[in-house]
Amino acid sequence: MSIAKVIEVIAMSEKSFDDAIKQGIARASETIGGVEGAWIKDQSIELNDGKISQYKVIMRLTFVVDKPEADDKRKK
Repeated sequence: MSIAKVIEVIAMSEKSFDDAIKQGIARASETIGGVEGAWIKDQSIELNDGKISQYKVIMRLTFVVDKPEADDKRKK
């Protein structure tokens, strides 16, 4: 049986929405194993003097939760 968990991540980039998504997933994957999917909840931009200065995405990442073997008392 698999259990999945969903977390919300906010990522920003000066280049593009695509870059913000890629950076957010890459950074979250450094500390969370088993990331299997992402849902982009929202996108927005910040402006500076009428020009885009930041692309911001809010996304939900889904990852599988593994039970550590040390905690599984049934295996003893």
